[in-house]
Amino acid sequence: MTSDEQKRAAGEAAVDRHVRDGMCVGLGTGSTAYWAIRKVGERVAEGERITAVATSQTTEDLCGEWNVPILGLLDRPIDVAIDGADEVAPDLALTKGGGGALFREKAVALAAAHFVVIVDESKLVSTLGAFPTPVEVVPYALPWVERELARAFPAARYAVRERDGKPFATDNGNRILDVRFGAIDAPADLAEAVHSIHGVVDVGIFVGLADEVIVAGASQVWTMYRSTATRR
Repeated sequence: MTSDEQKRAAGEAAVDRHVRDGMCVGLGTGSTAYWAIRKVGERVAEGERITAVATSQTTEDLCGEWNVPILGLLDRPIDVAIDGADEVAPDLALTKGGGGALFREKAVALAAAHFVVIVDESKLVSTLGAFPTPVEVVPYALPWVERELARAFPAARYAVRERDGKPFATDNGNRILDVRFGAIDAPADLAEAVHSIHGVVDVGIFVGLADEVIVAGASQVWTMYRSTATRR
């Protein structure tokens, strides 16, 4: 399978395995989540009563195209959330936020009874950190956050994310700092340290949230499961 075919296989497998008529589904953002959204839309078109909580305006717009009813966070219990990731470590720690929706993605993952991550095999890593860590920041506090990051992590390199030559704005009206920390040996500790800086809204490191990861490779689809550690 090509990379796009792998993404489609993972997204459709997640919906086929975990989504049933009458469920409320959290739907993620990005090129792999697109295929899960589309598959849910097909199921709705066939008459199933599936509702969704969207993690971004882009996802909400896609749901509108396919007539998937949208609910707000906690309007009803979220049975399962399906979303992609930029990196997946062996313990299912994740880097997320390449699409800029990390805050809402984490909110939906936390609220869901079951969180399924969908990736192609290129996203599997031995240690997080090759992909820059997205950090969502309140615009007013951006200079402060940059200064405090430089003080706390002098070896880190970061840049304000741009789109079309302008600073990228999240759906929450915030900025994204893409930070290169190098290899992240203790992702939970790093996320906590960065999140403690005043002005940081969220950090694109997800630890202890994924219940399973559906991985599509060149010739097969397989699943990685979370250990028996308590889900956060």
